[in-house]
Amino acid sequence: MKKEWMWLIVISICIGLLIPWSVLRWQREKVAANDIFIRVLMTNGKVSSMPLEDYLIGVVAAEMPADFQLEALKAQTIAARTYAVKQYSARKLTDKGYDVDTTVKTQAWLTNAQIRNKWGLINYWRYRGKLEKAVKETQGMVLVANGDYIDAFYHSSSGRKPTERSEDVWTSSRSYLQNVSSEETNPERYVKSISFSRGDLAKKLGISFVPQQFNFQILSKTTAGRAKTVKILGKVFEATQLRVLLGLPSTDIEGVVQGDHLVITAYGKGHAVGMSQWGANDMALRNIKAQEILTHFYPGAKIMQITIN
Repeated sequence: MKKEWMWLIVISICIGLLIPWSVLRWQREKVAANDIFIRVLMTNGKVSSMPLEDYLIGVVAAEMPADFQLEALKAQTIAARTYAVKQYSARKLTDKGYDVDTTVKTQAWLTNAQIRNKWGLINYWRYRGKLEKAVKETQGMVLVANGDYIDAFYHSSSGRKPTERSEDVWTSSRSYLQNVSSEETNPERYVKSISFSRGDLAKKLGISFVPQQFNFQILSKTTAGRAKTVKILGKVFEATQLRVLLGLPSTDIEGVVQGDHLVITAYGKGHAVGMSQWGANDMALRNIKAQEILTHFYPGAKIMQITIN
């Protein structure tokens, strides 16, 4: 009987020690997940470290119009947080000395002074509170698929066509970056026509011999219907390359020869991969929540809380 009591005492002591340890361990993980500092490479070449949730205010202010619906801003915040945390987690593999910069190469970011200049002093206080709410109500939320943070790409407007598969724009395939409807109520919100002379076009494209005819021709298209390869002035270009060389807003293009000029009209704005920001806002106007917006544009991805290993 004494032995049985001794065992009960030992077991009780062990349980008493294990429970607080497990609770403390969970709390440590929770604090670690909410205490991430992002290293931002500034335009002056210096690196500034700041709390993740503070960093997100500057990103959303730079990347999405502040007068968008709150649910669209929340969707943007979760996508931006996912991107930042993915870069933060990559330190273990390739540490460049910083996680992100302030340009669209990673995610655009604005200082408080730049935000005030962009919005004006009156709108600054109105919109900043709105962005802080978007960050607070999504605190720690990220997008995950296949056991990893997703590449949460986004763009301004898909225009009149569905979003693109990642492999049709870049080289790698992502299961959650597929052709989905843009959900934009005004698919021709962004339409831009640019006129090029033959000489100017040849210069921009690096063509030394200028043929007499333009012969603009779309040779192939993506699964979403945008230009993939284009023949122009006798030379074949990837549409993504042509977009950069000619400063086109998108690869959903048409070309028409008008006299001595080629007029290229582009529909939509951005690379068209992932979330359409205007589509997200139009969905929010239909009372669709941020979570549903994100699962539409990133099919197969799930919203979870940050965990740092």
